[in-house]
Amino acid sequence: MIGGGVAGTAAAIALQSAGFDPVIHERHERGVADERGAFLTVAVNGLNALRSLGLDPATVLAEGFPTPTMELYGRAGQRLVALPLGGPGPDGTVTTTIRRSHLYAALRAEAEARGISIVHGAALARAVTGRDAVEAEFADGRRVRADLLVGADGLRSRTRRSLDPSAPAPHYLGLLNAGGFTAGPVDGPPPGVMRMSFGRRAFFGWAAAPDGSVWWFANPPAERPIDARSFTPESWKAHLLDLFDGEPAAAIIRASDEIVGPWSTEDLGPVRVWRDDRIVLVGDAAHALAPTSGQGASQALEDAVVLGHSLRQNPEITSGLRAYEATRRPRVEKVAAYGRRGNSGKVLGPVGAAIRDALMPAMFRLLMRKGDPQAWILDHRLPPLPA
Repeated sequence: MIGGGVAGTAAAIALQSAGFDPVIHERHERGVADERGAFLTVAVNGLNALRSLGLDPATVLAEGFPTPTMELYGRAGQRLVALPLGGPGPDGTVTTTIRRSHLYAALRAEAEARGISIVHGAALARAVTGRDAVEAEFADGRRVRADLLVGADGLRSRTRRSLDPSAPAPHYLGLLNAGGFTAGPVDGPPPGVMRMSFGRRAFFGWAAAPDGSVWWFANPPAERPIDARSFTPESWKAHLLDLFDGEPAAAIIRASDEIVGPWSTEDLGPVRVWRDDRIVLVGDAAHALAPTSGQGASQALEDAVVLGHSLRQNPEITSGLRAYEATRRPRVEKVAAYGRRGNSGKVLGPVGAAIRDALMPAMFRLLMRKGDPQAWILDHRLPPLPA
């Protein structure tokens, strides 16, 4: 297993249920938390995937809080639409917001409790499939042979490059990203609501944690990717305050003692090669999604469950990997297209924004007459893996 994030750790748990003896190779040293993204949302389909892995969502997401509703506001501060983020699961759990580092830590604790080894400081250099095994070579010169290698090494996956040197590079989406947390209670949305605003100059999202602090993210538009070193923490905070001057976001940013970012927002175009006979991609390595989809973690968890089922039902590895791709690719590519369409609405000029804000309420009312327009994503259910 290459990568110890959400996708890699979940896939290791799934592979163990399929009869493998997985080992996670993580490039970061132990104790180094990946804070990119600051926090994320695990949607109800992701909660179901956790259950299918034999995990208790309430335990894994104990450090998070429920956000079952999204409210979207327009450029002038008017509410455009409120949407449910899927119904509760059988145990009452709903879409949950959690710090990325807390989710990583919880999943790794679950893996270690199952006896899955995690090797830290192991950065993949390349992987080569042979006739009866795959060999992974690491940056420090170590070599490991295995029956199967799962690449869960993210947007800039070395595994993806090993499979296909012509694989697509990450695609910049015209937006920067940042997140933060207020030092204490401030005015925020009601409990359970993730509020998002197109704003006059940049997109902003925020939710109130149980302690009254506000967790937030911002997507300032930028023509080119950014070098984060061009900002100091002080200059970046000042830049955000200027962007959101006169909007609710400014008071929240001003009250924040922890700000993460900035970084460039990217996704991947279609990845032509997901696998060969003994190597397979999962998570962002195969299908990095625009953040607008709200599905990055949930789709990675679904990958893990389907990979476990596919290899259990097809003991011959090549057949199992073929079944995994055939099942996952159509769904993931549809989710990716959905997220990309939503992302485009964040970078409109004043005229386009006015048209968007005028049309969106009526459009969503029409869509809701036919049911929840996100139901095809959120209501997806996977069978449990055998213990």
